[in-house]
Amino acid sequence: MGLLLLLLIAGAAAAWWAMRGGTSISYATAPVTRGTVARTVTATGTVNPVLTIIVGSYVSGVIQQLQCDYNTQVKQGQICAKIDPRPYQSVVDEAKANLGVANAQLEKDKAGLAYAKITYERQARLLQTNAVSKDTVDNAKNVYDQALAQINLDQATIDQRKAQLAAAQVNLDYTDIVSPVNGTVVSRNVTMGQTVAASFQTPTLFLIATDLTQMQVDANVSESDIGDLKEGNKASFTVDAFPKRTFDGVVTQVRQSPQTVQNVVTFDVVVGVSNADLALKPGMTTATRIVTNQRDGVLRVPNQALRYLPAGAKPGAVQTPTTGADVNPPPAGTADRAQIWVLRNEKPTPIPVITGLDDDSFTEIIGGDLKADDQVIVSEQRQAGGSRRLPAPRL
Repeated sequence: MGLLLLLLIAGAAAAWWAMRGGTSISYATAPVTRGTVARTVTATGTVNPVLTIIVGSYVSGVIQQLQCDYNTQVKQGQICAKIDPRPYQSVVDEAKANLGVANAQLEKDKAGLAYAKITYERQARLLQTNAVSKDTVDNAKNVYDQALAQINLDQATIDQRKAQLAAAQVNLDYTDIVSPVNGTVVSRNVTMGQTVAASFQTPTLFLIATDLTQMQVDANVSESDIGDLKEGNKASFTVDAFPKRTFDGVVTQVRQSPQTVQNVVTFDVVVGVSNADLALKPGMTTATRIVTNQRDGVLRVPNQALRYLPAGAKPGAVQTPTTGADVNPPPAGTADRAQIWVLRNEKPTPIPVITGLDDDSFTEIIGGDLKADDQVIVSEQRQAGGSRRLPAPRL
């Protein structure tokens, strides 16, 4: 019985040793390449015309004519709609009549002034011969002064009537709703026969985009990313209408006004884009990618290579390529130092490097014993049997 137990133990040990001896490690590698490393900020946005003019109504009334519709090309001064002018025309006619009455009153009072002046001068001459009393002369002087004052009053009344007529004419002119610019009607908010009321605020009748060949994207950028953005940054975006097409633009403005929705703070970043073929429509939703830093033609490695660490190695320690002994990690503030494992002669070899710019896929290498086409290790897998190399991961 004891002998049988010893045989079983020996067999198990032999099997374990055989399995241990047959275990191999496979490495997944990727080549060191030269290319572009670009750090980006992503955000959603909306396509809008660069300048949209709101055309409203200064006066209230019923829409009598409608001459502009969606997509209408309009010129500056062109009439787009007309409000029933009859109520305002009657006010103009009344103001003209009042002005005529004031002018007639002035002519009448001028005649009275001339008679009062003649009477006063006559009485003054008679006073010199004592033909009339001084009181008679004083009364004639008073009548003359009142007639002179009445002329000034009549002139002021005429000025008042002219102002009333001008105001009435302005209101009458406002019954013509005209386009203030050359552009395209992108929105019409009024119909024939509709009554518009401008008592408290100006109603919006039309929205006119001045130039649809130049558009802008208003992107909502998170407050955590806004610090890296500045005017002149390159940007690109896609829209659902053209999923296979990428539109290129440039950041033209980083607005200081925050927008808070459910305690989430974002900032409006304006991206200017050419729209010569009119493919972009106002209101389209965009997936925007803004480049905050970019370096072209640099030596780069996949980000997975910087995260790879062989089994048994200490995290944060840098190994020398000759002895493999662990040395102290780089001091604080030198986070650009790292270590990459390169497969040389079918063996992993540690290479200290200095890293630069990184993005979601690659990291720039600005120092270290690396060259293009070196195979860096991105992962490993232990398996029984012969050794083999895993295929490189897709980046």
